[in-house]
Amino acid sequence: MNINQLKYVLEVAASSSMREAATRLFVTQPALSASIRELEEELGIHIFNRTNKGISLTPEGREFIVYAKKSVGQYAILEDRYLSANRNRERFSVSTQHYNFAIRSFTEVIRKFSPEKFLFSIHETKTRDVLEHVRDMKSEVGIVSYSSANEAVLKKLLKEYQLDFVPLMTRAAYAYVWKDHPYAGRDVVSLEELKKFPCVAFDQSDDSNFYLTEEAMADYDFEKMIRSDDRATTMEILAELNGYSIGSGMLSGDDVILQGLTAIKLKEEDPLIIGYITRSGAELSKYGQEYVNDLQRFREI
Repeated sequence: MNINQLKYVLEVAASSSMREAATRLFVTQPALSASIRELEEELGIHIFNRTNKGISLTPEGREFIVYAKKSVGQYAILEDRYLSANRNRERFSVSTQHYNFAIRSFTEVIRKFSPEKFLFSIHETKTRDVLEHVRDMKSEVGIVSYSSANEAVLKKLLKEYQLDFVPLMTRAAYAYVWKDHPYAGRDVVSLEELKKFPCVAFDQSDDSNFYLTEEAMADYDFEKMIRSDDRATTMEILAELNGYSIGSGMLSGDDVILQGLTAIKLKEEDPLIIGYITRSGAELSKYGQEYVNDLQRFREI
């Protein structure tokens, strides 16, 4: 078993066919098929079911994919750290749900240290990705939140991934609407009043991850739902369709994308607990330590 075989398996699993995967990997289809069959023989399992209609993961394959992703991710970190042309640069990485204060603290770290050579990363991404990035050391610190709807599940994952959560603030649920929305300017609005408009939520990739949503009211039955994984796209949908999204009410005037939004407190209550995560027992770098120190200026609890 080698790293290329693991990469091959992951690409095939993400593709609709062996041919498509081979094209993406720049290898021939026979070579790709032979490499994966050699791996299956070595492991003594079938990773894929192969039929005339295509390929799919077996139960053993689905389990194997979990470990393969971790291994390839760790290899990428080692490769970047020790083999790339950037190995002599200072490094620091953060993964976060969609919170502006996380970005502000990140930029403050750069301002304070201003290293001569550095390769810093900030990943604004899905909830599970934030957890996995910190667990797998792709990021030192992560920013996540939970509400009553997903508290139990998130805390279970934090324990499973051996992550520590430090709460920073509790935020009531707000509806974000565009400045020209019929309800713009109101202090309070209910979901019942909003139900004739589409709700735009951040896409967590599939229905099985609904419990990892970063918005409040995760268990509410929205009749009109649009999923988006791009903030600029979300803003345009809100403006064009009089839609709304649900958030923490924290709007920064410094963010050009958000300048057309207004926040209205929801009548329904489902407060978000927002905080940062680190690996249990891990010693933070000076950048990681300064990052969590700077986060304290946003602390409310």
